[in-house]
Amino acid sequence: MSSALPEHGSPWSDIEPRMRDLAKGDVKWRDGRTGMYIFNAGPDVEHVQKTAYAMFSSENGLGPAAFPSLAQMEREVVAAGLGLLNAPAGAAGAMTSGGTDSIFLAIKAARDHARAKRGMTGALNIVAPASVHPAFDKACMVMDIELRRIPVKNYLADISAMEAAIDAATLMLVGSAPCFPFGLIDPIEALGEIAKRKDVWLHVDACVGGYIAPFVRMNGADLSAFDFAVPAVSSMSADLHKYGYASKGASTVFFRSEALREFMTFDAGPWPLGRMITPSLAGTRPGGAIAAAWAVMQHLGVDGYRTKQREVTQAREKIEAGVRKLGFDVLGAPQLGIVAFSHPTVDAFQIYAQMHHRGWFTAALVDPRALHLMLSPKHNDVAHEYLADLAASLGAVSGEELTPKYAG
Repeated sequence: MSSALPEHGSPWSDIEPRMRDLAKGDVKWRDGRTGMYIFNAGPDVEHVQKTAYAMFSSENGLGPAAFPSLAQMEREVVAAGLGLLNAPAGAAGAMTSGGTDSIFLAIKAARDHARAKRGMTGALNIVAPASVHPAFDKACMVMDIELRRIPVKNYLADISAMEAAIDAATLMLVGSAPCFPFGLIDPIEALGEIAKRKDVWLHVDACVGGYIAPFVRMNGADLSAFDFAVPAVSSMSADLHKYGYASKGASTVFFRSEALREFMTFDAGPWPLGRMITPSLAGTRPGGAIAAAWAVMQHLGVDGYRTKQREVTQAREKIEAGVRKLGFDVLGAPQLGIVAFSHPTVDAFQIYAQMHHRGWFTAALVDPRALHLMLSPKHNDVAHEYLADLAASLGAVSGEELTPKYAG
């Protein structure tokens, strides 16, 4: 049912309480009660996000000449991301509105490059593990490209099967770092060997991991190469509004060289104003999103990110240990901020329903049936609460009374 525009406007003093009333039914994310959608790095980061966003909420990233401040902030954000992901000299990138946008632009660049430099015409395809994000499906729908989703092996990209699926019309090979369903980093080095051997563009979707994995490695984790350190990687996507803790929507897309990035650009026209050249699909780009990403990076710095990401991995370790004590099986060996776990005898969906009833808004996998958490620094403080409620939920479904002491 639609609501008509009010005949007379209202003062903010009347509107604000109405908005707060509308929000009463939303998940209590500041209490750490959600395992998706929100990346809660604490009130200090939230303050920086919102203040910076408000300062530049009217400015438009479409006009870098009019707003050189935004252009400078974007350059610095992109440079920071390239540095974290071991990009070589001459690498380039841009900020986008989110991971789907970044993935779309990487595919568009790969397609146009293939047409211009490799003489590829006609139907094209992309070979990817079945665990890649649906953003690849969306981009392929728009650009009329076939997406070949190859079943995973032990929850990771099946190298042999993916190589076998490549043919003369293959535009791109894809790996995730990590994939969203399982939180696992695909064997990017092995995919790089295939990409080199087959002369295929390799994209790494690090939308989840791009701004956490480098700091997890700095904190001592042994992570295999997943970024531009692998010579065959042509492009990457990495979301700032995930583990970069920026305001939504902010992501980055990166290319090994400026020459590759040029294929991402849109040059439209002629029209009465001439040509419209934009670095991304969007025309108008919210200045607040650019400013907030820059401000959070300045606020946290390397030390701040290392601290926040250590809290994330500590939360994951607590959750892993706790769910194992309750009889769950963790899927694979996650190293970043996502963990998925199934129970050998109790239906995960029934447990999920119990947890939702207790105020937790998380996710669940369909294949295999499993519970799923994308963790934030805040979860390090409330992991014990989650595990206690998980024990109670498991007991409610199984009929066996489990007390919180089993939760870790």
